Amino acid sequence: MNNSGQLDRIRTDKGFIAALDQSGGSTPKALELYGISEDHYEDEEEMFQLIHNMRKRIITSPSFSQNHILGAILFEQTMERLIYGVPTADFLWKTKKIVPFLKVDKGLENPKDGVRLMKDIPDLSETLKKALEHGIFGTKMRSVIDEDNPSGIDKIVDQQFEFGKIILDAGLTPIIEPEVTINISHKSKAEEILKKSLTKNLNELGSKQNILLKLTLPEKENFYQDLVKHPNVLRVVALSGGYSLEEANKRLKENYGVVASFSRALTQSLFVHQSTDEFNSSLEQTIAAIAVASET
Repeated sequence: MNNSGQLDRIRTDKGFIAALDQSGGSTPKALELYGISEDHYEDEEEMFQLIHNMRKRIITSPSFSQNHILGAILFEQTMERLIYGVPTADFLWKTKKIVPFLKVDKGLENPKDGVRLMKDIPDLSETLKKALEHGIFGTKMRSVIDEDNPSGIDKIVDQQFEFGKIILDAGLTPIIEPEVTINISHKSKAEEILKKSLTKNLNELGSKQNILLKLTLPEKENFYQDLVKHPNVLRVVALSGGYSLEEANKRLKENYGVVASFSRALTQSLFVHQSTDEFNSSLEQTIAAIAVASET
């Protein structure tokens, strides 16, 4: 079951959640942005070792500390690998007091009804068992909204909560992430439908069933205030969604009580060729800027 120290950190401490969970499909792009092109590795195994080296460099940096980082979302292979001989999740919590989460979704279905639902997660119970053994606090699942289609958005939210309840029953805390694509027309309309659907599903949870929501930064400031204050929501965190770090931080400041859970925006100034000092300094500046934006 959840560690109460981790629960307190997530519920009340200042800081934000780092998303270090690029999976097989998004890893080549993440490595390319880091300065490692596809001709630098032969196969998937080498690719995953390179992304682990990048994540290890971030996690072990003195800039990546509990002062500003509340939690980190890991890819399954990262959870299964070691940092200085210690399993990654253990290293995060025991060495850094950073709460470990695990990405559990298996990617997206083809678009239908203006949304991309999650693929089925056939081995979910096995993954959750493994997550608990590794000291993981919670999980993350992502699906995507591409249109203001009420029926599609309801399906996305219902699916997220269906899986979320299985995760809660296993003793883990789910991060539910129905991402709204940032450049769609009628984005604010899609957000209105999403908020309504999330509220309905939240109101059906039991009093002890707590989740996190990971949402695209909205068009209207403070739009998700009701969700921030909802008794079943530990935290509302925001994804950067393709916004630049500057734009993401600007929008984040406009949303009281929402903290960051950035991926691309967190790592955009990090490159494989940087010296240790350059890397740590770049990471420190980015983390400090995200932390300030998360404080409103």
